[in-house]
Amino acid sequence: MPEIMNGQCHCGAVAFTVELLDGLNTARRCSCSFCRMRGAVAVSAPLSGLTITRGKEKLTEYRFNTRTAVHYFCSVCGIYTFHQRRSSPDQYGVNVACLEGISPFDFPELKVMDGVNHPNDGHSDGVIGYLRYTAK
Repeated sequence: MPEIMNGQCHCGAVAFTVELLDGLNTARRCSCSFCRMRGAVAVSAPLSGLTITRGKEKLTEYRFNTRTAVHYFCSVCGIYTFHQRRSSPDQYGVNVACLEGISPFDFPELKVMDGVNHPNDGHSDGVIGYLRYTAK
């Protein structure tokens, strides 16, 4: 049964529902220059699985390098909500911190994907390490 979750940016100007591909099991981080600075944990959803329910006009996008991945942000509060992936253009990566009841600190261990040596450039096959969080 698909897992459908509600999400929104920090200020609430942008809201969405999303049907996740495999619940929270696809959670991961990326090592590319942008993701290293952004620091978000993302989960996977099909393009058809995300519906913007409020504030589509408040979304702004950012593209860099090959300009293939499309990163969406709230133009009011600046929060990254989701992006269309370069590695899987038929998927969105969704910021788990925007999902209702979910925190990036809910994951004791996360895969870190090789975004520096991108698989679409023939350099890498995926996971380069793991990021661990242990609550005090």
